[in-house]
Amino acid sequence: MDKVLYEKKENIAYITLNRPDELNCLDYETLDQLEGIIDIIHVDKDIRIVIITGSGEKSFCSGADLKERRNFTESQVRRSVNKIRRVCDRMEELPQPTIAAINGFCFGGGLELALACDFRYAVERAKMGLTEVSWAIIPGAGGTQRLPRLIGTARAKELILTARKIDAKTAENLGLLNGVTTQDELLSKCLELGEEIMGNGPIAVAQAKYAINYGSSVDLKTGLAIEAKSYEVIIPTKDRIEALQAFREKRKPAFRGE
Repeated sequence: MDKVLYEKKENIAYITLNRPDELNCLDYETLDQLEGIIDIIHVDKDIRIVIITGSGEKSFCSGADLKERRNFTESQVRRSVNKIRRVCDRMEELPQPTIAAINGFCFGGGLELALACDFRYAVERAKMGLTEVSWAIIPGAGGTQRLPRLIGTARAKELILTARKIDAKTAENLGLLNGVTTQDELLSKCLELGEEIMGNGPIAVAQAKYAINYGSSVDLKTGLAIEAKSYEVIIPTKDRIEALQAFREKRKPAFRGE
């Protein structure tokens, strides 16, 4: 059985972590499959939105597979941590907007994976947290860096250093989630956002994401230079000309990602 499911429908890629009996935790094989799928999506220009979720109705991802980790040597632990770190980095680097549909538990590496996405929606009963220090380790796949950038340093320290588990509403109030919804409406909520984004020029969306991602961690002058370079990529595109033509003709533009 595949530990990660992948489906492409029209312009949307669906990724499903598929270990429901293990709360969709991340063993090395799962991470390897996930990385391969992310690499496929990265070069597929037909894909314009990516949605990742967990199989079943109990867990998005409960983090690293501690049963597997328990028998690792120190070198195997390093290999595993490097793998999940690389997977999260690759997720963040995707040119397409990414949406985490958090359908239940979201702990440790699972939350780090969600933090690597552009948007996060969760069901009302979801619980989440970076709980690593309770296992005498620290978040090792970007949690100590992405969470403070998202919700602020003091609040991130409070969650990480206490290993606190919070509910979806608290996470939304902190700015960790874009929204909270029911189990039945979770996917449609993600699709609603995805469809709104897909109404815009795909190259422009990708370049705007690039400018935000790489500009937000540098000084303003450097960030403005990144924005300028991203704009330069858009100027020669057919989509830009199509938008102007559609405006003149008072119609909806037909973007082709060219």
